[in-house]
Amino acid sequence: MALRLMDELQVSGRRVLLRLDLNVPLKDGKVLDDTRVREAAPTVRALLDRGAAVIACSHLGRAKGKPDPALSLAPVAGVLERYVGTPVRFVPDSVGELARRAAAELRPGELLLLENLRFHSGEEGNDPEFCAQLAALADVYVNDAFGTAHRAHASTAGVAALFPARAAGPLMAREIAALTKVRDTAERPFVAVVGGAKISGKLETLKALAHKADTLALVGGMANTFLLANGVTVGKSLVENDLLEVARSVAADASSRGVALLLPVDVVVAANPDGPPCTVATSDVGADQMILDIGPLTQEHIATVLAQARTAFWNGPAGMFEKPAFAKGTFAIARALAASRAFTVVGGGESVAAVQQAGVVDRLSHVSTGGGASLEFLAGVDLPGVAALME
Repeated sequence: MALRLMDELQVSGRRVLLRLDLNVPLKDGKVLDDTRVREAAPTVRALLDRGAAVIACSHLGRAKGKPDPALSLAPVAGVLERYVGTPVRFVPDSVGELARRAAAELRPGELLLLENLRFHSGEEGNDPEFCAQLAALADVYVNDAFGTAHRAHASTAGVAALFPARAAGPLMAREIAALTKVRDTAERPFVAVVGGAKISGKLETLKALAHKADTLALVGGMANTFLLANGVTVGKSLVENDLLEVARSVAADASSRGVALLLPVDVVVAANPDGPPCTVATSDVGADQMILDIGPLTQEHIATVLAQARTAFWNGPAGMFEKPAFAKGTFAIARALAASRAFTVVGGGESVAAVQQAGVVDRLSHVSTGGGASLEFLAGVDLPGVAALME
């Protein structure tokens, strides 16, 4: 099976339903961070330049199947217009008479943005009738929203099956290519650094990396659970007591396959997230202390293995990096990745924010916007939004 690419489609004079990721933060009707809009604009521009009439669609926030003015895509229309450089017609629905009429009136080289898909319960429910109504708006389907590819929703999975002419957009294609390289053909040594608060949301990815990586470095809250599973006291730190046996199993599996499991040897602690930081050996965490970052020795260990890596993947901060006192470990990982000679992939969420704040994005091979989708892809899970584009 092969992924069909947008450049292979005939789009001139045709209406293209373009699934984008315009899930941006809003406050008082204004877009706070337009990164996703800016990244989507070249795909839109490319289709318009090829003579397509583009019908863009996206979700925004967690609308529960009904209209919510606070989650309208209307404020995004103006931002998209600025980046694409052409007028954007906004229609206050994604299906129904208003949407049908607006789509029918659209001419080649013109751009329409539909209202938030999640204002209809049929979107998350992948309802066949909702899929049919969306599909009726266009002749061609392009999905350029990798971050939603792990959801079997109408606009990412169900509707694609109704279009013989369907393909992945360039952002989607780049995500799949980079993550496939990490998952299937990683040049060795392959170093994976995984952090964040919990194991539970990343368990299958951890298991996969315990099979594939040469070194698996664990940081953040999830490392606390592995430390506790090893008999190290972690005070008041965040742990998942119900996953201690799972942590032991992952560690044993890594060991049996010759994968080096790297855990913090020193940490930054405080009595609470607003308290003064103190660096201690991991074995010396007090009963009234919380682990909130990795220490300088651990930062050095991770930097050393990354310097030797030929492939490196990172997902999840090393601590509570939104607090400056506990951000040094996370930024140290970002800088070490940027300094390495490896093919480097940063996987979504807070890690993306960290490399942006550290100013090293341009020195990395690929920064994924996928979050959960990138983790599931690396775990070998078939993503509905990707499978729907395969031939």
